Parts: sequence; C-alpha cells; structure tokens
Amino acid sequence: MKDPVTTITGITYDRESIERWLFTSENTTCPVTKQSLPKDSDLTPNHTLRRLIQAWCTENASNGVDRIPTPKPCLDKAYVLKLIKNLSHHKLQIEALTQMEVLAAENERNRKCMVDAGLPKAMLEFIVSCFENGQVSGIQEALCILRLIKIPRSESRVFLCENGKIIESLTWILGCKMDNYATVKSHAVSVLRILLEDASSSVLKRLKPEFFERIVVVLREKITQQGIKDALEVLLEACPWAGNRKMMVESGAVFELIELELGSPQRRTTELNLGVLFHLCCCAEGRAQFLSHGGSIAVVAKRILRVSPEVNDRAILILSLICKFSGTSMVIQEMVDAKAVPKLCMLLQADCAPYLKNKAREILRSHFDEWKNFPCIFSSLSCLEYKVSR
Repeated sequence: MKDPVTTITGITYDRESIERWLFTSENTTCPVTKQSLPKDSDLTPNHTLRRLIQAWCTENASNGVDRIPTPKPCLDKAYVLKLIKNLSHHKLQIEALTQMEVLAAENERNRKCMVDAGLPKAMLEFIVSCFENGQVSGIQEALCILRLIKIPRSESRVFLCENGKIIESLTWILGCKMDNYATVKSHAVSVLRILLEDASSSVLKRLKPEFFERIVVVLREKITQQGIKDALEVLLEACPWAGNRKMMVESGAVFELIELELGSPQRRTTELNLGVLFHLCCCAEGRAQFLSHGGSIAVVAKRILRVSPEVNDRAILILSLICKFSGTSMVIQEMVDAKAVPKLCMLLQADCAPYLKNKAREILRSHFDEWKNFPCIFSSLSCLEYKVSR
C-alpha cells in the first residue's frame, strides 16, 4: 500500500485500488465484507498504517526499498472551479489546461472530483469556443482531459441538446493540421463516439457529409488502433438512417472498409467493420461500391468461420444481399473465384446457429444451377445437393 484508507465498513485498502473498484469497475460493495459501499462514501486516511509502512521502507532502504511519499491532499472541488474560471482568460488557458491534465492523469479520485465540478461540460464548451474563434492552442489538452475523465452519459445527452455545435467543432478538429496530429484525431473521434452513443435520433439525422468524409479519412490514415475502432463505432451508430448511409457511400467508406479488412485487423475491428459494411450493402450504391473493389467478396468470405459468430452473421448477410440484389454472371463467377461458395458449403456442416445455415442454404439455392456447372466446386455442391435443395 502507498496510501492506505479505511472505508465505512472498517476495512483498510490502498486508495488507488479501492477507488478503481468503486469508480472504474462500478462496484457498490466492500470487497471483503460484501456490505454496501456507496461511491460517495468517505475514505478516511489511515495515517497510522501509512507511517508504519514508511518506517518499514526506511528500515529496508539498504535492500533497495524506496520510501513511499506522503500522499498529497485530496483535490478540492473549489480548486477545479478556479481552473475552469481561468479558461475564460486567454493568457491563463494553457497553464490551467496543463494542470487539469496532470491532475486527471494522477488518480481516479481526482477524475471523480473533476466530473463533480462540471469539468466535462467546461471542456466541451472550450472546444466549441476554439472552433468559433479558429483557435487550435489548448485543443489537444482539452481532448486528452475528456478522454481521461470520461463524459457521463447523462451529461453528453444534455450537452448535445443545449449546444449542437459540438459535433461541428469536433468535425473541424478532424480536418485541422496541428502538432501531434494522430493523437489529436484519435482523441477527437473518441469524444465523438461517447457523444453519439446516447445521442437522440434527431441529432444523428442532422449529421453532414463533411462529418462522414472526416471519419473516412481517419480510417484511411489508420491513425491508431483505438482511433479506428472509435471511428467504426461512430459509423455504426449513424448507419440506421438511409441518408447517413448514402453520405457514407459517397464519402468512399465502402472502399476504405474493405482496404482496412484486407490488412487483417484485430477481431473487434473486423466485427465493427463488417457491421458497417452490412448496413452499407443494404443500398444499391453501397453494393455497387462493394463490388467495384476486386477483393471485397474474397475478404468477406475468408472471415467466415475464422473470427467470431458475430462476424459469421454479418459476412453471410452481406453475401446474401449481394447474391439477391446484384447476382450478375460476373458476381456468380467472382463467388467461385473467391472461394465463397465452398465456404458456404462448409458452414452448412459447421457447428453454428441454425438461422445462419438457413441463410447459407438460401444463397446456395438461389444460384445452384449456375454454380454446379463449375468443376472446381461440383463435388462440394454434389455432396450437399440434398441439404441445399430441400
């Protein structure tokens, strides 16, 4: 322990550990006694135990043990409010933001205090102010602070209703050239994801073409792994609306999603990627862009039975849409060349959800007469002909 504190249940823990238990993991009970332990309950410093630990460290200094420092006083809400007030003075902004970032990075206790003082809203308002004034200084620090303290869902919903310019402001940041370009973009997309997770349908319907163009650039530039995942989640949140899907397709999203998948990304990235691709293939323009990429069918077929049940679901649905609405002779040939048909046959024999097998059977049945004429897959289809046709 470095900073022992005693809870209202009488058990002593290291402050960082119990705060992580309460605030980050969102538990509400004492780990030892299992009694109720509210988040706002007092954590009393155990000075006696701390002094004993420090004395032991001093006695064992010859063995390479460093003496733990005396913990700093808890961050005061009034001090956070003072820092927020300093944001209104241009000369004090950077110093105030730097101090906030340092404090937010220190521990969970500080981050909770900052949220209670209204810092998330203050940071969002600062970003909107930077956008309105064309100011880039301080943006990186503000985004980093928001990433550290996290915006409470209730606050994000309220702020989106009160200040619609935040989406436009973050879109502007994604197009700005500034120091630590990749980090700033990654943090901006992360904030967008948090804001849009609980956004109302009216907010999601008002998204503009420039917004999707900037998100697609994030995918193209592959700024960071986390940035890519956040960008995909943003697109997924906006996909249910036809107007958004059209703007995504027009911004070249389908091509970039396929290019991203060809790079063999992480499992979660593939799940998100194919989720977005499925939505975009629901419209004719999306399917046309999908088929215009030479590796589209191959990369989707390759993911079947190799990643996760969620990927199996999306991959089969994508191929189903392609075969049903865009099943030209060239597509039928491509399904053979990309080994998508044998993969569908394999899925019929695999241990997977019955509805997926039914969907695969439906795809095979739809073009069975054409595919059985290809010698390379005749044996696969022959042994499954009864299963496919029944």
